[in-house]
Amino acid sequence: MASITYSSTRGCETQKNMSFREVVMSGLAHDRGLFVPDSFPTVSMEELESWRSLSYADLAVEVISKFVQDDQVPRKKLEDIVKRSCASFRHKDVTPVVEEGGHNILELFHGPTFAFKDVALQMLGNFFEYFLETGSNGGRLAVLGATSGDTGSAAIYGLRGKKGVDCVILFPHGRVSEIQERQMTTVPDSNIHCVAVEGTFDDCQDIVKASFANKDFRERVKLGAVNSINWCRVLAQTTYYYWSYLRVTDKHKDVETVNYSVPTGNFGDILAGYYSKRMGLPVGKLIVATNENDILHRFFSKGEYHRYDIAETISPSMDICVSSNFERYLYHLAGDDPTTLASWMEAFEATGKITLTGKKLEEARKDFLSARADTAMTLQTIKDYYDKYNYMLCPHSAVGVNAIHQLGEVNKATVCLATAHDAKFPDACKRAVDPLPSPPSQLSKLFSMKTRSSRCPNDASVVQAFVEKSIEERIAKESAAGTRNLQRKKTLLSVGVVAGIAIFAFQFSKRR
Repeated sequence: MASITYSSTRGCETQKNMSFREVVMSGLAHDRGLFVPDSFPTVSMEELESWRSLSYADLAVEVISKFVQDDQVPRKKLEDIVKRSCASFRHKDVTPVVEEGGHNILELFHGPTFAFKDVALQMLGNFFEYFLETGSNGGRLAVLGATSGDTGSAAIYGLRGKKGVDCVILFPHGRVSEIQERQMTTVPDSNIHCVAVEGTFDDCQDIVKASFANKDFRERVKLGAVNSINWCRVLAQTTYYYWSYLRVTDKHKDVETVNYSVPTGNFGDILAGYYSKRMGLPVGKLIVATNENDILHRFFSKGEYHRYDIAETISPSMDICVSSNFERYLYHLAGDDPTTLASWMEAFEATGKITLTGKKLEEARKDFLSARADTAMTLQTIKDYYDKYNYMLCPHSAVGVNAIHQLGEVNKATVCLATAHDAKFPDACKRAVDPLPSPPSQLSKLFSMKTRSSRCPNDASVVQAFVEKSIEERIAKESAAGTRNLQRKKTLLSVGVVAGIAIFAFQFSKRR
């Protein structure tokens, strides 16, 4: 059976029927669209039941192989990639499900950087490595990513030390938590480059998109993406929807469909739930939970996808006013019609507005519910869950939990996604809980480590020049180091030869 192919949401003829390898290495389509599957595989209830006893890694292989067959990644290699990725997690279940406050919580913070993005980015790093080793891009890749906090460190930990890969991460200066910044800037590997941009996350994201739209630059540096615009990110995230469904129905045999509340910024995480549902997973309600940056809540409640200025909040990873992955959903809402989608996106880029009414809005509301939690509501939820259940929520996770209380969905069939460890946001959490629980040692030690980063203005051309210079400098250093190592080996070899001759001469003279 052949692997699923992909096409751009905006319909460019040269960006149709692309392979998994091609879309992973490309990231963003050349017409600035996002890649979506040309068809969706199905999972029957019988097949789903047969996966119930599998480990997380084995289940993930089954889900991913629905899209990725041997013609793209041989089964044994896929198993190796997934199992090595899961081995980096601290919990044997990778993403355990716990029950608190009368509902379920899917803990997605047991990876190397204590955030949900580790699930996908550990896998993406290993897919990059395999594709480069087997001929893609001539063995070279320059990853350019934007982060509102967690993507950056997760990408860095997934790509550090990878042969042939340079990873440049843009983050908004002063708009990520101190721990988030230190997780990025304390990594010493020479292929990692952290850049603080004078602007917002959306500015960083715009620079990434502009760089992909620059054909000469894109091809010169072999540009790739780690943001959730990369299809691999979304695909990898579907795996924990299947896992959590099976764990909830293990415990509650009478539950038929499972609801999910997802703290939402760029729409990638909840989109994975939507795609899982399309494949046949018994998903009930998908709840889009936003903070004050509520463009998605306004869309699902009023049909208004209108861009506003970003408000700085205590849940910085959700401080986004344009949700990149939402284009994928809009494409499906347009009946998989790239012409309609392209007209919507052109209007949005010109006016900052998409407004839908009537049947299209009704259809969207059948797929998703939404709720908005402001800072006061978020802090109260953190306090309540710690006081009542001795359970700490990070500010993002608390937004998702607050949403199910607003919507009356607190029950055993509901799962809230806990997207990060609370210790990543001590300043915010201390406003609700004081004193705070002790942080994990992996996070507390960051404050004694050296940091390194660069600063750039909000200018795509300046960032692109920085990328090229960083690549050149790393290659030059590695080349010089390689020359020194070669000279050292030659010297050692010469010393060895001379010593050998001396020993031989000494032994010969003794025999005489």
